[in-house]
Amino acid sequence: MERPVRRIEPAQPPGRSAPTHANRMVVAPGDFADHSPFLMLAEDWFAPPAGFPTHPHRGMETVTIVLEGSIEHRDHTGAHGLIGEGDVQWMTAGKGVLHSEMPGPQGVHSLQLWLNLPADRKMSPARYADQRGVDTPAITGDGSEIRVYAGEQGGISSPHGSSYPMGLFALKLEAGASTRLQLPADERVFIYAVEGSARLGAGSVLLQAGHVAWLDPTDGADALTVSGEAPFRAVVFSGRPIDEPVAAYGPFVMNTREEIEQAFADYRSGAFV
Repeated sequence: MERPVRRIEPAQPPGRSAPTHANRMVVAPGDFADHSPFLMLAEDWFAPPAGFPTHPHRGMETVTIVLEGSIEHRDHTGAHGLIGEGDVQWMTAGKGVLHSEMPGPQGVHSLQLWLNLPADRKMSPARYADQRGVDTPAITGDGSEIRVYAGEQGGISSPHGSSYPMGLFALKLEAGASTRLQLPADERVFIYAVEGSARLGAGSVLLQAGHVAWLDPTDGADALTVSGEAPFRAVVFSGRPIDEPVAAYGPFVMNTREEIEQAFADYRSGAFV
């Protein structure tokens, strides 16, 4: 049964925060109950000397996808890595992480998702893992490709790199090609169109570059047909909603205001990590 598309939303227009850094909010923070378990999705284009020097997080996870270029990562545990085009980095901030994300010499075009954690996982140990695109399984058809970073499609599965389970798929379609996505009925889904355009589902809803399609959990509907109109490139995210209050301020995402205040106190005192 086809999943219905609830709405199509435009991403914010790109803005420039520095001479070598442009960015836009694809999914803006704030409407947490409607977007759960997702907190936000940012798209960035940045090159030296711009970047994200050492900064803290607590209570959430980041999922960073490199579309072009490369990013170098370091954190307080001594972890260090470099991810390039098609690679994904999974980072669990948990009880606290101090990390930096800096572009390679040629710059980078990236997407970063903030994924919420339920209360019983917010103070888990920090960790991160790099996933190479070349090592990630893909399903290819006549003019179509689905790269399965997390979750399952067409009998191919990849483990969840995040502590809270989610699906992550990169989709490419030639004009006129189509594919059918498996999307568990109990998961919220959003699809960000990076390039081109496609028609979604039985209603043939148009999704164009720079727009987001949202699908809510349903009773039994677990698939979506995607048909390319122009060469189409998109990223698909899915996850079960977390039915808990969200308190977010800056880089910290907890359940109460008191927990946010404690996070800042821990960070200032040096007890953060």
